Amino acid sequence: MGPLGLVGTRVLRHPVALVRVCRVPWYEVIALLAAGMAAGTINTIVGAGTLITFPTLLFFGFPPLVANVSNTVGLVAGGITGIHGYRRELVGQSGVLRRLMPMSFVGAVTGAILLLWLPESAFDAIVPALIAASVLLVMLGPRLQAWAAARHPDHESRGRRLVLGVGVFGAGVYGGYFGAAQGVLLVGIMSVLMTISLQRINGLKNVLATVANVVAAVIFILVAPDRIDWAVAALIAVGALAGGYVGARFGRRLSPVALRGLIVVVGVLVIGKMVL
Repeated sequence: MGPLGLVGTRVLRHPVALVRVCRVPWYEVIALLAAGMAAGTINTIVGAGTLITFPTLLFFGFPPLVANVSNTVGLVAGGITGIHGYRRELVGQSGVLRRLMPMSFVGAVTGAILLLWLPESAFDAIVPALIAASVLLVMLGPRLQAWAAARHPDHESRGRRLVLGVGVFGAGVYGGYFGAAQGVLLVGIMSVLMTISLQRINGLKNVLATVANVVAAVIFILVAPDRIDWAVAALIAVGALAGGYVGARFGRRLSPVALRGLIVVVGVLVIGKMVL
C-alpha cells in the first residue's frame, strides 16, 4: 500500500489553528508535537521525517491527502532551523545554491501539481526503487567520487553539472509530491556528482529540501486550502522548529562514516516501511 493508500475518517476544514488546537485532545497534541520534533530532527540529519509524522496523522484518523498536505506545511519550520544550524557548512557554496535551487523549485512545483491531479497510487512502485538507488549511491559515494575524479579531473564539467541539475529536479518533483526520504535522494545524488564533504552536502540538502517543501506548502495553501488542517500544521511546526535545531547540533558532530551509515539505515527502513 502506497503513502496515500489509506483512508481516514475525518476532515477538519476550518483554518483557525488556535481554535482547533484547543479542541484537539491533549494526548493528540503531545503526540503531534513529539512527532514534529522527531521529524524535524531526522529531516535535518538524514531526510525522512515525514515517515514519522504522516503515519501518526493516519493513526489519529486524518484522511491521507489532508495528512500529507498539512504535514508538508508544518515541516517547513524544521527546515528553516536546520538550515540555520548548518550555516557554517554552507559558507562558500552560494554559487552551487544559485544553480540548484531553481531546479528544486521547478521540481517541487511539478510534484505538488502531480499530487493534486494524479491517482494516489501513481508513485507506489517507483518510490522504493528510487530510495534503494539513493541508498546504494550513498554507500558507494566515496569510491564513485574517486573513480569519477580519476577519469574526469574537472569536477565542474558541464556534463556533471547537467546531470546534477536533472537529479535535483527529480528529487524536487518527489519532494513536492510526497517528500519522505527526499533528503536521502538528494544526498545520494550529490555524493556521486560532487567532491565536497558529506557534511557540506548535508547542508546543501537541507536548503534544497526546504525549498521544495516551501514551494509545495505555498501551492497547497493557494490551491487547496480546504485540504489543510491548520491545527495539525501548527503543532507539527512547533515540534519541527525545535527538532531542526536539535538535528543540526547532533548531525554536525557525526563523522562521515557514521553519517553515511545513519543515512543508509534510515533509507533501508524507509524502503521496508513502504513495501510492507
